[in-house]
Amino acid sequence: GEYVVDLSVLEMHGLFDGALFQGLRSNGVTVFNKPTLNEFMSLEKKYWQETRQTLQKLLRSDSPLKDNQNVIDQAFHKMLAVNLLLPVNIRDYTDFYSSKQHAFNVGSIIRGPQDALQPNWIHLPVGYHGRASSVVVSGTNIIRPRGQTKPPTEQQPIFSECKRLDFELEIGTFIGGKLNQQGHPIHIKNAENHIFGFVLLNDWSARDIQTWEYVPLGPFNAKNFSSVISPWIVTLDALEPFRVQLPNQIPEPLPYLRDPNLSSFDIKLEVILSPSESDILDTIVRSNFRYLYWSIPQQLAHHTVTGCNMSPGDLLGTGTISGPEIESYGSLLEQSWGGKEPVKLSNGEELSLIHISEPTRLLSISYAVFCLKKK
Repeated sequence: GEYVVDLSVLEMHGLFDGALFQGLRSNGVTVFNKPTLNEFMSLEKKYWQETRQTLQKLLRSDSPLKDNQNVIDQAFHKMLAVNLLLPVNIRDYTDFYSSKQHAFNVGSIIRGPQDALQPNWIHLPVGYHGRASSVVVSGTNIIRPRGQTKPPTEQQPIFSECKRLDFELEIGTFIGGKLNQQGHPIHIKNAENHIFGFVLLNDWSARDIQTWEYVPLGPFNAKNFSSVISPWIVTLDALEPFRVQLPNQIPEPLPYLRDPNLSSFDIKLEVILSPSESDILDTIVRSNFRYLYWSIPQQLAHHTVTGCNMSPGDLLGTGTISGPEIESYGSLLEQSWGGKEPVKLSNGEELSLIHISEPTRLLSISYAVFCLKKK
């Protein structure tokens, strides 16, 4: 649509008139006149659902708003006139590795196809703790990182600007609801009650820094400089019509990971990149949210199985989502097969990773645009 709606204005005028919000109002509680969505996300799922139902009613052609121009003028704003900010105060961020095709591709590039998947991968959702402080909203300028690398031509490590910058096409999940206390896991059957919604996520990756640092504890500086999310959170209920079952998991996971509704969503995902010194937009990735092996509830159940306590606004990344075809591989590392098969752009340029050869090059191609499309 062309407009955004200020929910705090609707709340101020008492238009959230469902039973649950009437109860909050009678106790003097407001949730939308805040700088972020954290307080709203801390409510139970039934509050999120009532909010969605109320908004659907208010946006119908027979809406009670249609004759209230004063509220319309206060609450509705042209999209282009609004500065979109980070929607959540993110306390913690964890990134998973839940696409089997992506894990197989990366493992094949590094170790060969015979040893592509590590022995633990088919038994648990592998993940690592990222930096919440460097998660930014789409449109934020990213400064190319610098760090310690060891090029194959060097005998000793060097300090330099990252020369092998990559994107990773992911979905981010925001967690909410009345969450677990420390020492008490979230049961797999209850996990969906804590999924507030989804954002698009680009987990920028400095591959040359990562290659040198990741043994034995995994990525660190290669991943901590920036992760980018979309400003809009799409709720779980909104995606319900697109739900699809995931393939059976072999071997069967341990009981705490057995998802009774093992599923994801048929949502097309694209990465669009602009070649240097060009107005042309090249779609270089066409993937899908359905290309997961480990479901979002499994990720949350595994994250908390030790008793790790979650907070409203915690962010979980799926990890790069790659499908079975080359064009569905969700990173340049995979698309170029480690740099051996460069991606050809429409202007004739070849790209393996986003390197830097001149100052203007970084400004024109070192970003990715993600598009969410219905089936």
